[in-house]
Amino acid sequence: MRRFTEKSLVVATHNAGKLEEFRALLAPLGVTVTGNGDHGLPEPEETEHSFVGNARIKARAAVAATGIPALADDSGLEVFDLDGRPGVHTADWAETGNGRDFDIAMERVHRELEASGRPAPHRARFCCTLVLCWPDGHEEVFEGFAEGQVVWPMRGARGHGYDPIFMPDGHDITFAEMDASAKNAMSHRAQAVEKLRACLGE
Repeated sequence: MRRFTEKSLVVATHNAGKLEEFRALLAPLGVTVTGNGDHGLPEPEETEHSFVGNARIKARAAVAATGIPALADDSGLEVFDLDGRPGVHTADWAETGNGRDFDIAMERVHRELEASGRPAPHRARFCCTLVLCWPDGHEEVFEGFAEGQVVWPMRGARGHGYDPIFMPDGHDITFAEMDASAKNAMSHRAQAVEKLRACLGE
Protein backbone atom coordinates (compact mmCIF):
# COMPACT_ATOMS: atom_id res chain seq x y z
CA MET A 1 0.00 0.00 0.00
CA ARG A 2 1.35 3.41 -0.95
CA ARG A 3 1.55 5.90 1.90
CA PHE A 4 -0.04 9.30 1.34
CA THR A 5 2.68 11.91 1.91
CA GLU A 6 1.32 14.84 -0.11
CA LYS A 7 0.15 18.08 1.48
CA SER A 8 -2.98 18.70 -0.59
CA LEU A 9 -6.04 16.56 -1.28
CA VAL A 10 -9.30 17.09 -3.13
CA VAL A 11 -12.29 15.31 -1.60
CA ALA A 12 -14.41 14.74 -4.69
CA THR A 13 -17.76 15.83 -3.28
CA HIS A 14 -20.10 18.83 -3.04
CA ASN A 15 -21.42 17.49 0.30
CA ALA A 16 -20.31 20.00 2.95
CA GLY A 17 -20.73 17.55 5.83
CA LYS A 18 -18.63 14.90 4.15
CA LEU A 19 -15.96 17.47 3.30
CA GLU A 20 -15.73 18.61 6.92
CA GLU A 21 -15.50 15.01 8.09
CA PHE A 22 -12.42 14.42 5.97
CA ARG A 23 -10.92 17.80 6.87
CA ALA A 24 -11.06 16.77 10.52
CA LEU A 25 -9.50 13.40 9.73
CA LEU A 26 -6.60 14.94 7.82
CA ALA A 27 -6.01 18.01 9.98
CA PRO A 28 -3.43 16.32 12.27
CA LEU A 29 -1.35 15.47 9.20
CA GLY A 30 -1.15 19.04 7.97
CA VAL A 31 -2.98 18.22 4.74
CA THR A 32 -4.90 21.01 2.99
CA VAL A 33 -8.31 19.60 2.02
CA THR A 34 -10.52 21.15 -0.66
CA GLY A 35 -13.74 19.99 -2.29
CA ASN A 36 -15.20 20.00 -5.77
CA GLY A 37 -16.83 23.37 -5.11
CA ASP A 38 -13.47 24.99 -4.36
CA HIS A 39 -12.32 24.10 -7.87
CA GLY A 40 -15.57 24.70 -9.74
CA LEU A 41 -15.87 21.01 -10.59
CA PRO A 42 -19.19 19.51 -11.67
CA GLU A 43 -20.43 16.16 -10.38
CA PRO A 44 -19.44 13.54 -12.97
CA GLU A 45 -22.09 11.11 -14.17
CA GLU A 46 -21.90 7.87 -12.20
CA THR A 47 -22.28 5.20 -14.88
CA GLU A 48 -20.73 2.16 -13.21
CA HIS A 49 -22.61 -0.70 -11.57
CA SER A 50 -20.46 -0.98 -8.45
CA PHE A 51 -19.50 1.27 -5.55
CA VAL A 52 -15.81 1.08 -6.41
CA GLY A 53 -16.53 1.90 -10.05
CA ASN A 54 -18.48 5.05 -9.21
CA ALA A 55 -15.95 6.15 -6.58
CA ARG A 56 -13.22 5.77 -9.21
CA ILE A 57 -15.15 7.96 -11.65
CA LYS A 58 -15.36 10.76 -9.08
CA ALA A 59 -11.75 10.50 -7.89
CA ARG A 60 -10.29 10.28 -11.40
CA ALA A 61 -12.34 13.24 -12.62
CA ALA A 62 -11.09 15.41 -9.74
CA VAL A 63 -7.45 14.41 -10.31
CA ALA A 64 -7.68 15.05 -14.05
CA ALA A 65 -9.17 18.52 -13.49
CA THR A 66 -6.87 19.69 -10.69
CA GLY A 67 -3.64 17.69 -10.84
CA ILE A 68 -4.04 17.14 -7.08
CA PRO A 69 -4.54 13.74 -5.39
CA ALA A 70 -8.24 13.04 -4.84
CA LEU A 71 -10.40 10.98 -2.52
CA ALA A 72 -13.93 9.90 -3.40
CA ASP A 73 -16.47 7.62 -1.80
CA ASP A 74 -19.54 5.75 -2.89
CA SER A 75 -21.82 4.00 -0.47
CA GLY A 76 -25.23 2.44 -0.15
CA LEU A 77 -27.50 -0.33 1.09
CA GLU A 78 -27.58 -3.84 -0.38
CA VAL A 79 -30.62 -5.98 0.48
CA PHE A 80 -29.91 -9.59 -0.35
CA ASP A 81 -33.56 -10.61 -0.82
CA LEU A 82 -33.76 -7.82 -3.45
CA ASP A 83 -30.71 -9.23 -5.24
CA GLY A 84 -28.50 -6.47 -3.82
CA ARG A 85 -30.79 -3.55 -4.61
CA PRO A 86 -30.90 -0.61 -4.13
CA GLY A 87 -27.08 -0.85 -4.13
CA VAL A 88 -25.51 1.85 -6.28
CA HIS A 89 -29.02 3.34 -6.69
CA THR A 90 -29.45 3.83 -2.93
CA ALA A 91 -29.76 7.63 -3.22
CA ASP A 92 -31.74 7.42 -6.47
CA TRP A 93 -34.56 5.57 -4.73
CA ALA A 94 -35.02 8.65 -2.53
CA GLU A 95 -35.13 11.17 -5.38
CA THR A 96 -38.31 13.20 -5.84
CA GLY A 97 -39.09 16.35 -7.78
CA ASN A 98 -38.33 18.30 -4.60
CA GLY A 99 -35.12 16.64 -3.44
CA ARG A 100 -34.51 13.39 -1.60
CA ASP A 101 -37.12 11.75 0.63
CA PHE A 102 -35.74 8.65 2.35
CA ASP A 103 -39.13 7.74 3.83
CA ILE A 104 -40.24 7.08 0.26
CA ALA A 105 -37.10 5.03 -0.36
CA MET A 106 -37.61 2.92 2.77
CA GLU A 107 -41.25 2.35 1.88
CA ARG A 108 -40.12 1.11 -1.53
CA VAL A 109 -37.71 -1.36 0.10
CA HIS A 110 -40.54 -2.68 2.29
CA ARG A 111 -42.97 -2.85 -0.63
CA GLU A 112 -40.53 -4.76 -2.83
CA LEU A 113 -39.64 -7.18 -0.03
CA GLU A 114 -43.35 -7.87 0.48
CA ALA A 115 -43.76 -8.46 -3.25
CA SER A 116 -40.80 -10.83 -3.30
CA GLY A 117 -42.59 -13.25 -0.97
CA ARG A 118 -39.30 -14.03 0.76
CA PRO A 119 -39.61 -14.49 4.52
CA ALA A 120 -37.84 -12.42 7.18
CA PRO A 121 -35.15 -11.95 8.31
CA HIS A 122 -34.11 -9.91 5.30
CA ARG A 123 -30.32 -9.84 5.34
CA ALA A 124 -28.70 -6.58 4.26
CA ARG A 125 -25.51 -4.60 4.55
CA PHE A 126 -24.36 -1.02 4.26
CA CYS A 127 -21.29 -0.65 2.05
CA CYS A 128 -18.73 2.15 1.80
CA THR A 129 -15.92 2.29 -0.75
CA LEU A 130 -13.19 4.94 -0.70
CA VAL A 131 -10.86 5.45 -3.66
CA LEU A 132 -7.68 7.50 -3.23
CA CYS A 133 -6.16 8.49 -6.57
CA TRP A 134 -2.80 10.12 -7.33
CA PRO A 135 -1.96 12.21 -10.44
CA ASP A 136 0.36 9.45 -11.70
CA GLY A 137 -2.62 7.06 -11.88
CA HIS A 138 -1.90 5.04 -8.74
CA GLU A 139 -5.01 4.15 -6.72
CA GLU A 140 -5.77 2.64 -3.35
CA VAL A 141 -9.20 1.23 -2.47
CA PHE A 142 -10.62 0.94 1.05
CA GLU A 143 -13.91 -0.85 1.77
CA GLY A 144 -16.08 -1.12 4.86
CA PHE A 145 -19.28 -3.07 5.56
CA ALA A 146 -21.95 -3.06 8.27
CA GLU A 147 -23.85 -6.37 8.27
CA GLY A 148 -27.41 -6.70 9.51
CA GLN A 149 -31.02 -6.94 8.41
CA VAL A 150 -33.89 -4.79 7.21
CA VAL A 151 -36.75 -4.40 9.70
CA TRP A 152 -40.21 -2.87 9.44
CA PRO A 153 -41.77 -0.54 10.48
CA MET A 154 -39.24 2.29 10.57
CA ARG A 155 -37.77 2.79 14.04
CA GLY A 156 -35.88 5.74 15.49
CA ALA A 157 -35.33 9.39 14.63
CA ARG A 158 -31.55 9.59 14.69
CA GLY A 159 -29.10 9.04 11.85
CA HIS A 160 -30.05 9.57 8.23
CA GLY A 161 -30.91 7.77 5.02
CA TYR A 162 -32.07 4.19 5.55
CA ASP A 163 -30.94 4.03 9.20
CA PRO A 164 -34.52 3.58 10.58
CA ILE A 165 -34.90 0.19 8.84
CA PHE A 166 -31.38 -1.20 9.34
CA MET A 167 -30.66 -3.29 12.44
CA PRO A 168 -26.97 -4.26 12.70
CA ASP A 169 -25.93 -7.75 13.74
CA GLY A 170 -25.65 -8.24 17.50
CA HIS A 171 -28.18 -5.50 18.30
CA ASP A 172 -31.95 -5.28 18.74
CA ILE A 173 -32.21 -1.61 17.76
CA THR A 174 -31.76 0.15 14.43
CA PHE A 175 -29.02 2.59 13.49
CA ALA A 176 -31.62 5.35 13.89
CA GLU A 177 -32.27 4.32 17.50
CA MET A 178 -28.57 4.32 18.41
CA ASP A 179 -26.48 7.04 19.92
CA ALA A 180 -24.39 8.56 17.13
CA SER A 181 -21.11 7.51 18.73
CA ALA A 182 -22.25 3.88 18.98
CA LYS A 183 -23.35 3.82 15.35
CA ASN A 184 -20.23 5.56 14.10
CA ALA A 185 -18.00 3.07 15.90
CA MET A 186 -19.39 0.19 13.83
CA SER A 187 -20.55 1.83 10.61
CA HIS A 188 -19.42 0.92 7.12
CA ARG A 189 -17.83 4.36 6.72
CA ALA A 190 -15.93 4.00 9.99
CA GLN A 191 -14.44 0.71 8.82
CA ALA A 192 -13.38 2.15 5.45
CA VAL A 193 -11.91 5.25 7.09
CA GLU A 194 -9.96 3.10 9.54
CA LYS A 195 -8.27 1.41 6.58
CA LEU A 196 -7.63 4.83 5.02
CA ARG A 197 -5.91 5.92 8.24
CA ALA A 198 -3.29 3.23 7.72
CA CYS A 199 -2.49 4.73 4.30
CA LEU A 200 -2.23 8.14 5.90
CA GLY A 201 0.35 6.84 8.34
CA GLU A 202 -1.79 7.09 11.47
